[in-house]
Amino acid sequence: MPASDAELIQRARDIAPRIKARAAETAQLRRPHDDSIQDMVDAELIQMFVPRRWGGSEASLSTMMDVAEIISAACPSTGWIAAFYIAHNTYVAKFPEATQELLFAPRGYVLLPAAGAPDMEARKVDGGWEVSGRAAWGSGICHADWVQMSGKAEDGNRSFLMPVSDVEVIDTWHYTGMAGTGSADYVARKVFVPDERAISAAEFYAGPTPGSRIHANPHYSIPFLLSAYCTILPVLTGTLLGALHSFEEISEKRVRNFSGAVVRDQQMAHVTLGEMQIATRAAGELARAVYRRVEDGLPALAFTVEDRIAAKGQAAFVSKLCRDTVNAMMAASGASSYHVDQPIQRIWRDLNTVASHAFWDWDVTAEQTGRHHFGLPFTNPLV
Repeated sequence: MPASDAELIQRARDIAPRIKARAAETAQLRRPHDDSIQDMVDAELIQMFVPRRWGGSEASLSTMMDVAEIISAACPSTGWIAAFYIAHNTYVAKFPEATQELLFAPRGYVLLPAAGAPDMEARKVDGGWEVSGRAAWGSGICHADWVQMSGKAEDGNRSFLMPVSDVEVIDTWHYTGMAGTGSADYVARKVFVPDERAISAAEFYAGPTPGSRIHANPHYSIPFLLSAYCTILPVLTGTLLGALHSFEEISEKRVRNFSGAVVRDQQMAHVTLGEMQIATRAAGELARAVYRRVEDGLPALAFTVEDRIAAKGQAAFVSKLCRDTVNAMMAASGASSYHVDQPIQRIWRDLNTVASHAFWDWDVTAEQTGRHHFGLPFTNPLV
């Protein structure tokens, strides 16, 4: 029997200490740790968004917030991959029923990186499409069994599913932040994709598709960008929570050089720690407000432009708040905290990297919000 929402959250808590113990090694490996992926599969976390029709838990959206936040607090790189693998199972549920069965039937879930940018070239051939091109930012490619790619076709952009054996993985992932995600590029060279594994990108982004409508749960018809914000918000807030735990430990133990002053006895340290705790709590509450907005709109799938711009604005603000807060933590942690063995410096690099993602770019989001107020058209497609 599939796990309940409460069981999934508790299982995430149970495996988090093991994932945290591997965090430094994960960064050194430049890829997710095999044991951490297996832990999450065994706990049925990766399967949590698989439709019940295919044996999944069909967990609530807010359960993912808790699960991904817990894993991200333990290891941001692992949390990022967990969030992607969990959410991308809903992408499969947008494809035709036969394709869903093909992917879900073998083991009840898919490990799927998904490239949303239309970087591929697709040519219509008999019975399907010939797809070529290179996808960047392949988060999840290291343990993938299938991949999703997007491409330009004569009749508009399309999204394609193909076995990972059909693509070549290029080791491009040499990053100082989120180093353990292994988000390498992958390349398709004239790969044949049958019609049933290709859908209109416009439909995919809008939400409802013929494939998603076979499921009673409207979650599988959620618009793409709202899904993307919900995917990444717990990674931001969880990573900040992990940074806070490290900062609290530093504040407990730190003694200033030369003066010998015990930091925990200083009033300014109390103020600084309090500010960091308040900001971390606020980020989590703001993220959950986005989840509530999306969950409230799911039954009718009645998401307005105002809903979309509000969700984007809150996601971008949470990202900015998390980045500013972890930067303040790092500045108040002392020079010793920059040593490579210190968890806070790794988390600091991770969070600054995540906060740089195009989907929640603060300047772009603020501009589009202002343009909307003045009745001007959006100038960025990510709204």
